[in-house]
Amino acid sequence: MSKTTRATQMLTKAGTAFTTHSYDYDPSVDRIGMAAAEAMGEAPQRVLKTLMAEVDGRPVCVVVPSDREVSMKKLATAAAGKSAAMMKPAAAERLTGYHVGGISPFGQKKTVPTFIEETVLAEPLVYINGGQRGLQVRLSPADAAKVLGAIAVPLVT
Repeated sequence: MSKTTRATQMLTKAGTAFTTHSYDYDPSVDRIGMAAAEAMGEAPQRVLKTLMAEVDGRPVCVVVPSDREVSMKKLATAAAGKSAAMMKPAAAERLTGYHVGGISPFGQKKTVPTFIEETVLAEPLVYINGGQRGLQVRLSPADAAKVLGAIAVPLVT
């Protein structure tokens, strides 16, 4: 597995400190983020999942702890919209250039507004998909938000 992806290249170019961590990706699991946390022996609230959604038909990226669910109402409000819905997997892959299970908020083909669950900023380090199935990057959540230009807001139910 290559540990150089568009995501790691973006972080390197930004001068952000991070480390890469691999795990055995299982495509048959229902909750990929939770499986990643278990495989790496990490607490689920520190292993973040990257979700692609649409607010009033506009694409957005959402980063939340793997053990939590996004409130579509809170997401719509955060993005100054009326309604939010998850993006279809094929559309998410086209937009980001990554495969489902390997979607990273870093280095996406098209830059879209990114929202991060505000509670993760209290963690010293978090894991976020590194742009490949089975690859995570570990970094400061504040650094992640800064590189992404992410808006930190309450997003989970």
